[in-house]
Amino acid sequence: MKSLRLIFCALWTAAFVSGCGAYSFTGKSTLSSDVKTFTIRDITLSAPSSYATISQEMTEKLKEYYQRNTKLKLVPQNGDISIEGSIVDYRTDGVAASSGGDKAAMNRLTIVIEVVFTNKFNEEDNFEKDFSFYLDYPQNQTLQEAEKTLVPKILDQLVLNIFGDTVAKW
Repeated sequence: MKSLRLIFCALWTAAFVSGCGAYSFTGKSTLSSDVKTFTIRDITLSAPSSYATISQEMTEKLKEYYQRNTKLKLVPQNGDISIEGSIVDYRTDGVAASSGGDKAAMNRLTIVIEVVFTNKFNEEDNFEKDFSFYLDYPQNQTLQEAEKTLVPKILDQLVLNIFGDTVAKW
C-alpha cells in the first residue's frame, strides 16, 4: 500500500511539473522563439562627472551577461532585440548625519542609466526607461577610493535589472 501511494505521488508530481512547462524559475524562456540575435550599442555617457571608463564597462558587462545567460547571438547591428542607453546621472550625496550633525557619516553613490529596448518580434515589449542603483560608503573614504569597489557592484546590479526587464521579465 505504501509503494502504491509513493507511485501515485510520483505520477501526480510528474504530471503537475510537466503541466507547468511555460514557467521558468530563471525567467529565461519569455522571449519568442523567433528571437535569435541581440545588439547592444555602446552605452554613452552624458552625466557631467563620472568614473573614467564607466560607459565602456557597462557596455561590456551587458554583452557578457546576455551571452552567458541566453542562447542569443551577439550581432553588431540590427539584432532581433536591441539595447542602447546613456548614463545620465552619476552623483554622490550625503545620506546619514554624523554625531556632530554638520557632516555626513555616510555618502551614497548613485548611477542612473537611461535604456531604450527594442524587440522586433513583439513591439509591446519595447520601452524607454531609467534604471538606477546606489551603494553607500563611509565619509572617511574619498569618492575616488570608493569608486574602485562600488562602481563594478552598481553596474552588475544595473545589468541584472536591465536583463530582468528585457529578457527575463522578472
